[in-house]
Amino acid sequence: MAAKGRVTIREVAERAGVSVATVSRVLSGNYPVPPATRTRVLRAARALDYVANAHARALVGGGRKMVAVVLRQVTSPFYAHVAEGVEAEAAERGWLCLVGTTGGDPQREMDFVQLMREEGARVVILVGGVVEDDAYRERVTHYAQALDAAGARLVLCGRPAPDPDIPALVVEFDNEAGAHALTSHLLSAGHRRIVFLGGLPGNTALDARVSGYRAALAEHGLPPEAAHVVDCGLGRGAGLRAMTELLKGDHDFTAVFAGDDMVAAGAIRALADAGRSVPDDISVVGYNDIPLAEDFNPPLTTVRTPSEELGRAAVRIALRDPEQAAGAHHLLGTHIVVRDSVAAPPPGRDTF
Repeated sequence: MAAKGRVTIREVAERAGVSVATVSRVLSGNYPVPPATRTRVLRAARALDYVANAHARALVGGGRKMVAVVLRQVTSPFYAHVAEGVEAEAAERGWLCLVGTTGGDPQREMDFVQLMREEGARVVILVGGVVEDDAYRERVTHYAQALDAAGARLVLCGRPAPDPDIPALVVEFDNEAGAHALTSHLLSAGHRRIVFLGGLPGNTALDARVSGYRAALAEHGLPPEAAHVVDCGLGRGAGLRAMTELLKGDHDFTAVFAGDDMVAAGAIRALADAGRSVPDDISVVGYNDIPLAEDFNPPLTTVRTPSEELGRAAVRIALRDPEQAAGAHHLLGTHIVVRDSVAAPPPGRDTF
């Protein structure tokens, strides 16, 4: 999709049938303007998708050093820590931070990005894995080009860019490598029947974790059918329900790789309700290393993701010189935190 040229204030004035000075007064909001004229100008600006030049606004005192971060939710520890990192880095530089949540609704995300563009945010950060379909690719390409035309910058945090040529930055961590390492840890403990609990087909973050899980099984000589992925999504409730259903069936497994720590929390609760002991009967591991993970019963072995650093890095990279940062892709590392939720499988259950 080709980037559109910037719409000028003169074009808005011509469409509204008023002077450039009148358009400026309406958009600045600092001068009285007849209601009918104001409506006509705003309608013209909206029809032309006009956004006042952020740099020009700054020269007259109207610009803001503002970073906007858009999340699925703030109740998730992972998202909360990313937002905390964005806020901390922005505050250290004297910038303001605005946080918005979408609940996973693409239309809300689009509305929020447009609002931040109109309000003159210099940086807009979109956080978290997504389903990378054609609609997503078209949407993000539009975001990137529209923000770039307004003198702002788009950062994709923990999600991919649909095209390396669009004006967006990417900051993410290596989900596949973290999942590979954690699965290898279970295999080294003797497990061969490992369930991945928390798949969500099409979600970029979870697909990468499933890929790492499958790759580790294959490298240890296990056949493709050894992989058992339960597509239940994320969250404690999802883990509780999925594990409860899994225990009702005839699936034989000795370890659970939970898609994130909250899925692990729900799985551990379901196992306890069923009279199963972790890790004596079933080993459980998670992903993200949220603060509560070390307080689980037992303390959870998991992958530590640099969630706060992810937010900080997004701000740092976005505020670099445009020529140095344009199109940059930054990959942060992960590592395993070993605690008490993994043990050797019970005798006789260590083969596939």
